[in-house]
Amino acid sequence: MPQRKPDWLKVPLPNSREFAEVRGLLNVLDLHSVCQEARCPNMGECFRYGTATFLILGNTCTRNCRYCNVGHGPPGPVDEAEPERLVEAVKALRLRYIVITSVTRDDLPDGGAEIFARSIELLRKEIPDGRVEVLIPDLQGNWGALGRILEAGPHVLNHNVEVVPGLFADLRPQGNYALSLELLRRAGSGTGRAVTKSGFMIGLGETRGEILSLLDDLAAVSCSSLTIGQYLQPTTGHWPVAAFYRPEEFEEFRQEALNRGFRTVVSGPLVRSSYHAAEYA
Repeated sequence: MPQRKPDWLKVPLPNSREFAEVRGLLNVLDLHSVCQEARCPNMGECFRYGTATFLILGNTCTRNCRYCNVGHGPPGPVDEAEPERLVEAVKALRLRYIVITSVTRDDLPDGGAEIFARSIELLRKEIPDGRVEVLIPDLQGNWGALGRILEAGPHVLNHNVEVVPGLFADLRPQGNYALSLELLRRAGSGTGRAVTKSGFMIGLGETRGEILSLLDDLAAVSCSSLTIGQYLQPTTGHWPVAAFYRPEEFEEFRQEALNRGFRTVVSGPLVRSSYHAAEYA
């Protein structure tokens, strides 16, 4: 039986006109948003303000993490025209801060890096006063692919560790904690000017000591921005919630992260990777 959500996690159902318009635009342009695929609790708020985190490379992931609501299985072919439609959607929504993520595509040699890079380059060309944040998978350690993305010039390079390392085997067995840290280290030490960012969820069964140790690890690879949010079980078939952290506990972890040298920390029950990303960038 799923735990009952505390009051601070209850949000109104999305039913605004802006919500319908954003969803309709994405459907017309055959684009996906991680907001819808992952059942983000902030979807109504973000859509109301004309914001969406674009999900490229399809909506079928080659991995099956036990906390994630994005569909998994054999993905379809790469849509080479997707970057152009993405720019069309950004222009229609009049966005100046664009967040792009993707499903994990372990079936592709470069993990989808070329589509990421082309999307960034096209956005920077067509919307020169815009800023681009990308949330990328681990690319299976293909550092040439990472270099291709960084060369395209994203303003923020995000890669989420998602959970404490002790839960990787149960929750994301196809992931690799050390590999994720190395990706962030390389992204932060390169010649590009991208800000490095990561994020994780709590409430899956981790201890306070594991959370603090994770903060130490991210600080050690010079990750400069961080998001911390409450895990919410998408369906009864997903990993159950072990604990609901109170808002004041999230504030405590925010202070712990700031004390370790992070420049920007957004920590709260409803926080997700791209929540108010433009403001905090």
